[in-house]
Amino acid sequence: MKKFILSTLIFALIGTMQFPLMGQEMTRLLTLEDAQRISDAAEARAKQDNWNVVIAVLDAGGHLIALRRMDGTQIGSVDVGIQKASTALKFKRPTKVFQDGVQAGNVHIMSLEGVAAVEGGLPIKSGDHVIGSIGVSGVTSAQDGIIAAAGLAAFE
Repeated sequence: MKKFILSTLIFALIGTMQFPLMGQEMTRLLTLEDAQRISDAAEARAKQDNWNVVIAVLDAGGHLIALRRMDGTQIGSVDVGIQKASTALKFKRPTKVFQDGVQAGNVHIMSLEGVAAVEGGLPIKSGDHVIGSIGVSGVTSAQDGIIAAAGLAAFE
């Protein structure tokens, strides 16, 4: 009987202990607050030059966390901004890489489904992990890239 009680107490104590996750790295998640800070910084940069754009921020699963369409921005930029963010997320690289590839003659890039081969999409990283992305559309691709970079800088 004493052994049973002692065993029960030991199992109860072990059950209440917290063990660190051995060999598992904790990855930061992109929060709504992060997405708003990124969007705020991107919008502030766009306003410096009176550029009207759409700013899309996605989480690691490709789900929209924040979408901002500045007054006067064409409606078509909503889809383009989301697609730029999606491309940067899925391929873990800036969309400018694809634009540069197409300009260098690698036309096969255009056959990749869902790829926005236009500057303005950037992955958002925490360490080595891509935890989201930003996509900007509304002005020239180079200007979209400047705005996206300003948003990303607010996260880092």
